This record gives sequence, structure tokens and C-alpha cells, in this order.
Amino acid sequence: MNFPLVVADVTWHKSSYSNAGGNCVEVGRGAPGVVPFRDSKVEGGPVVAVGTATWSAFVGGVRAQAPAGA
Repeated sequence: MNFPLVVADVTWHKSSYSNAGGNCVEVGRGAPGVVPFRDSKVEGGPVVAVGTATWSAFVGGVRAQAPAGA
């Protein structure tokens, strides 16, 4: 589904686990019903947005696969 996303209304955040190498994604807040994310190296580049349930399932899957203590 394609729809306009006003990225000016989005506040972007990088993980505290990001290293100085710049291989990161930024996750946005402030877009109702979706979670936008983008490549942190390309600030004005494309944005992918997924529904909040999809994002929650993704994060849950990543956490389930994380090594102990991560």
C-alpha cells in the first residue's frame, strides 16, 4: 500500500546499540498507525513504513533470536 507519509512530523531515533560504523536504521515516531524506518546514512532517502502490529511482530522475533544478555 502506498500513501503519503509526512516525514516532517516524524521524530527519528537510532538504537543505543548502533556503532560508529554507521550501519544503522532509524525508527520514526509520530506517524499514526505505522512505524516508519530508514537508512541512517541517507537522511533524505526513502522511508519504509509498516503497520504497528507488523513492527511489533518483527521486534518480538528479533528479541527471541537475540543471544542471552543482549
